[in-house]
Amino acid sequence: MIETERLILRPFLESDAEDLFAYLKAPLVNCFACMKLNTPEEAKEEAKRRAMDTEYCLAIVLKESGKVIGEIEAHPENHAPDEEHAVLDTFSPCWMLNKEYHGKGYAYEAAYAFFDYLFHEKGARRIYAYTEDYNVSSQKLCEKLGMRREGMFVEFVSFVNDENGEPIYENTMQYAILKKEWIG
Repeated sequence: MIETERLILRPFLESDAEDLFAYLKAPLVNCFACMKLNTPEEAKEEAKRRAMDTEYCLAIVLKESGKVIGEIEAHPENHAPDEEHAVLDTFSPCWMLNKEYHGKGYAYEAAYAFFDYLFHEKGARRIYAYTEDYNVSSQKLCEKLGMRREGMFVEFVSFVNDENGEPIYENTMQYAILKKEWIG
């Protein structure tokens, strides 16, 4: 569990299903389209699944009320050619907040605490994030966290199709920060 001034980052509980459904019934950006929940029953199953990951998939909870307002997660990546030489020191977090809580600084507060956790508790050497070119608020968050923009992948990936069933390819930016650059 990670505590900030206004938030608690903790593993999901099965009882978080209703709050999870509130923001995953209509994901705001296409990269989360595959996470869409269609029914409260699906949310119950998803909350149960997420409750099993206690280290890297955390609910963002308002201290004051105990309400889950979003999530942040990142798992260590293995870039070694074989398991014997694997160094799990690179993480690519994603974050998502219920739209009702945008613009209040919660995303920064949660991401800052989570990055600090990854760097100081989980041995992260490098943290990088992808964001679509239209997701300006996520770009600003990356920059506020001290991440540098490393590049733009043009028509990099498709998460959804248009009305004719054709993939919509998105331009994706990559941001990153190294532990030695972290000010936390």
